[in-house]
Amino acid sequence: MSLPPAEGAATDVPVTTIPADLCIPVGGELPESAVEGVEPPETSPDKPEIEIPADAPTELVRTVLTEGSGDAAEAGDTVIVDYAGVRSSDGLPFDNSYDRETPFPVLIGQGQVIQGWEDGLIGAQTGERVQLDIPSDLAYGENGRGNIICENENLTFVIDVRAVAKGADPADAPTEPGVDLSESPGVDDTVFEDLVEGDGEVLALEETAIIRFVNFRGDTGDVLETSWDADPLQVVYGENLLPGLLEGMEGMAVGGRRAITVPPEDGFGEAGSPDAGLPADTDMIFVVELVAKY
Repeated sequence: MSLPPAEGAATDVPVTTIPADLCIPVGGELPESAVEGVEPPETSPDKPEIEIPADAPTELVRTVLTEGSGDAAEAGDTVIVDYAGVRSSDGLPFDNSYDRETPFPVLIGQGQVIQGWEDGLIGAQTGERVQLDIPSDLAYGENGRGNIICENENLTFVIDVRAVAKGADPADAPTEPGVDLSESPGVDDTVFEDLVEGDGEVLALEETAIIRFVNFRGDTGDVLETSWDADPLQVVYGENLLPGLLEGMEGMAVGGRRAITVPPEDGFGEAGSPDAGLPADTDMIFVVELVAKY
């Protein structure tokens, strides 16, 4: 799998009617037929201006524009980023995440992205802004990609690191709720208990929480769902969460792990979720770990 633009992703310059095997030459302009009737996306004010290198990169050049802090990313970690990419030769943009308002998660060391990103994100820290000038052999090489990333094209990215989520140890995944099940059946309100106190910043409303969780049946302790062996989830801590999670995650600090017992009225209702293994009128117990936030 390679770096976006993914299928259907917005680009700064929509290319709609140019044959897929025809690349825009360096310094060239799009023909009017390519963009006729196509509205470009609204531009995010957070999107950075990119200064292209004076000389074509022959190796990866990593330039920190703004220092970050916290854990340095390494193989096995997930780095949540916003990015903008242009051709190094002439600065023609081909993709960015800012206009989509959707930060992009990268699990380092799994071949999900081009090698220039795999290497360039090692050592990244939360809050860092970094420019990567990438030679074509660490990008798409002879194959190119689409109408803008042509054969043997060097690429330049500016990347904002929103968060670094350390890799999960599968052996560390909760196998039981960590609370007394006898207290769960029939709880009237959402209750929670900190299993591990977090030592980082406290989560605030409308921030994005990066979490891992296991959801247990409140009566038997059987696992209903787990995200522990996948990429950590990005969820906006706000009204779109289940009421029980909204209430139960209040005051969590990064690094914390919490057991949240959720009655039906704060979860999926009296009917439960039989397809997921949750009978009617049954509590759930979420064990949530707050890995990072932004």
